[in-house]
Amino acid sequence: MAVLNDLVGTFETLWPPALAETWDAPGLVTGSSTAQIRKALLTVDLTHEVLEQAIQDGVDLVLAHHPYLMRGVNTMSESTVKGSVISDAIRNGISIYSAHTNADSAVNGVSEVFAKALGILDPKPLIANSDGVGLGRYGQLAASVTLGELATRLAKVLPPTASGIRVAGDYRQQVRSVGLCGGAGDSLLPEAQQLGLDVFITADLRHHVVQDAREARFVGKDTAIIDVSHWASEWLWLEQAAQDLRKLHSDVVFEVCDLRTDPWDFVVTQ
Repeated sequence: MAVLNDLVGTFETLWPPALAETWDAPGLVTGSSTAQIRKALLTVDLTHEVLEQAIQDGVDLVLAHHPYLMRGVNTMSESTVKGSVISDAIRNGISIYSAHTNADSAVNGVSEVFAKALGILDPKPLIANSDGVGLGRYGQLAASVTLGELATRLAKVLPPTASGIRVAGDYRQQVRSVGLCGGAGDSLLPEAQQLGLDVFITADLRHHVVQDAREARFVGKDTAIIDVSHWASEWLWLEQAAQDLRKLHSDVVFEVCDLRTDPWDFVVTQ
């Protein structure tokens, strides 16, 4: 087993808090620095079902990508969603930690794992800081493929979700230069267009953002757009994070949560 404070030190080495965006809230949510940690569960989201699994499996720590208390709350009443989950975690001695945009930007972080899984060679940050790390990734595929083929590859790489893969662009268009951002990354679209990338992949894309991006092809910025599940695009990172942690803390069991926390259950098409 390990002491929680030692694990937090490792987390902050792998995913430095300084890499987090200013609006973000990563870090320790619940738990004593001296708590003994034998088993940890990695998940994209902390939900009632995830916590229930953690309790059943005897987990001491939930490492979630998304901060559970991202926005301020003024009550921890158990009649509220947040209050009930936090209270159950505390009652069962489960600590909660999150690594969010700092894990997005880090080496072997969310977007880098996503990029390598898709076959992007030597991926680089779309927005880099002075240390050469940052948000998003871009690079070249080993060979050109059609946009339709790339979308099919994505469907095989990512875990299945109800929303699937949505594409804005010509199915037969040849693409090789690819940019992406795990999670919601529409703010990085201008960088992808500025670099002249063939396609940009991210999640939670809105109508006007995509429409404007496609209209830009009439003024020389022909970047196709692919929209994927927010959860799926980040889930790939969990196993990489678990592998990194196992190497550093062999005395702790690190497991990846197999529950789908994508909120969409089904779609209806005509």
